[in-house]
Amino acid sequence: MRIFYAVAIGLLCFFSCADEDPINLEKVLAGGSTSVFAEFSNAFQFPAANLSPIELQNHRRGDVAFESSFVTAPSQINAGLGPIFNQNSCVSCHGKNGRSPFPDSENDLLGLLFRVSIPGINIHGGPKPVPGFGGQLQTKAVFGKKSEVSVKMNFIEIPGSFSDGEAYSLRKPIFNFDNAYIPLPGDVMISPRIAPPVFGLGLLEAISVEDILKHADPIDLDKDGISGKPNYCWDELSQSLQLGRFGWKAGQPNLLQQTAAAYLDDIGVTSPLFFEESSKHQIQYDGGMDDPEINNELLSLTTFYTQSLAVPVARNQDDPEVLSGSKIFDKIACGKCHVRNFKTGTHREFAFLSNQHILAFTDLLLHDMGDSLSDHRPEFEAQGNEWRTPPLWGIGLTKIVNGHSNFLHDGRARNFQEAILWHGGEANQSVLNYKNLSKKERTALLKFLNSL
Repeated sequence: MRIFYAVAIGLLCFFSCADEDPINLEKVLAGGSTSVFAEFSNAFQFPAANLSPIELQNHRRGDVAFESSFVTAPSQINAGLGPIFNQNSCVSCHGKNGRSPFPDSENDLLGLLFRVSIPGINIHGGPKPVPGFGGQLQTKAVFGKKSEVSVKMNFIEIPGSFSDGEAYSLRKPIFNFDNAYIPLPGDVMISPRIAPPVFGLGLLEAISVEDILKHADPIDLDKDGISGKPNYCWDELSQSLQLGRFGWKAGQPNLLQQTAAAYLDDIGVTSPLFFEESSKHQIQYDGGMDDPEINNELLSLTTFYTQSLAVPVARNQDDPEVLSGSKIFDKIACGKCHVRNFKTGTHREFAFLSNQHILAFTDLLLHDMGDSLSDHRPEFEAQGNEWRTPPLWGIGLTKIVNGHSNFLHDGRARNFQEAILWHGGEANQSVLNYKNLSKKERTALLKFLNSL
């Protein structure tokens, strides 16, 4: 990756230092000074352009940790996999730091996983674990152990049409679970989740709580039909409820905890933050003699890697069709939730993330997305039909980087248009407005999304 770092930083300097600025940097530097000019298959793999030499060195060490595959104990290197798990490395879910495709095979779910709970709440107000399964279904196990379940997938095609008569079809996945090592309870609530991109996360962590809450309107006092509700989730370090920012329902307050939770639930690796195996009290439990399986240094390096990844710049922002699509984006009120601009506050650890003007296209708040997208599973303040607005920066590069165009929380949408049409709840009017657009207007809006 070293040559790519140099190219990206060099290009940034060129565009920033030219006597006659050929582009409007305020419209393209989606990640502020962390941004990189990259429009190719490694576009999500650059370090932030404004790292110090020491930070760049730590980023590279974190890169190694992110890509490392874990194996079973007592290996001398990267021991601790399982005994039950979903994948054996971070990069197995977040390929090239981007979003996972919807899996083609039930035998390898890639970045698709299933959160589970039963009615009620745990001692911190979060989802109540399923006895014998915990909070996530692990579909793989080390040799000699039994995975928790296997997954079967089917699809339903839902036809529809635009006002101009053009037809479309939406793909709805149906998941079934068999081969459970013990029966799943009848009242289990199951939430499919696909792995999202991991670049730019440090900037989202640096937005002040106050600036996020400025966009909250949980009881819709302004009567515009859009609420915006903060989720408050449990913070292990402060032992208190804090504003949620990460995860599809904003169920994690910071990247350290997000990373530690992924190590535990996805890979089966314990850390000083979560030092008990996910399989404890189950027949797969290995006794916990080697816990925690990673130390604070490795956990911090992996976390720093996600904090310090660059955001690729927006492209073609002076293209007339992109400009038209941008206006339509606002006209049909997409920007009510996908808020374009934020200025980050002062990050508690890293100055390179502070005071950056960013174009994230998210408000980090929960919104009612309608019954069609509901998982019928609450998570702290989030109800089944509520999801956190995902950032749109870099979304137009998904096809180039990851080779697919699957979107939404479970990857069901096969392209931008399907993702728009699946919106419901607070977005019903925006979807109706989209259906009433002309073919030319719809194309312009999709081209704008592709430019981000």
